Amino acid sequence: MQPSDGAIEWCLLQNQFDSYEKYALLIKLASVLVLSSAVLVDRAGLMAGGILVTLWLQDAIWKTFQSRIEARLLKLEVLLADNHLQATKTDQPYQFNTDFQQSRRGGVHLVMEYLRQALRPTIAFPHVALLGLLVGGLIS
Repeated sequence: MQPSDGAIEWCLLQNQFDSYEKYALLIKLASVLVLSSAVLVDRAGLMAGGILVTLWLQDAIWKTFQSRIEARLLKLEVLLADNHLQATKTDQPYQFNTDFQQSRRGGVHLVMEYLRQALRPTIAFPHVALLGLLVGGLIS
């Protein structure tokens, strides 16, 4: 039995989705290393805080990319679950970029999307905790 085009696309995107998760964890690990290094060399200050905030925003951008893949995966899963559905043009396999292009908004919306991702608990928690440790260390 040959896999359908939708199943092939789903496998590819699911692999990418999982890969994004691994790299998001590496960004968080980099944040831990930045703070640890700054503390070890007694340079925990504004510069370290700036780097931590930058890594937090980078994590949010990365997760925004991942959320675009997730949206496409969910569309494909609906189609694959019910082969009798009549697919619209953007629901058909291999329409990831077309689908995104049609739903794309302006630059302000993109920045807002990044900020919404940054505030999600699974993204914010480690970054807020690290910044809290930095500020707590600077105060004491």
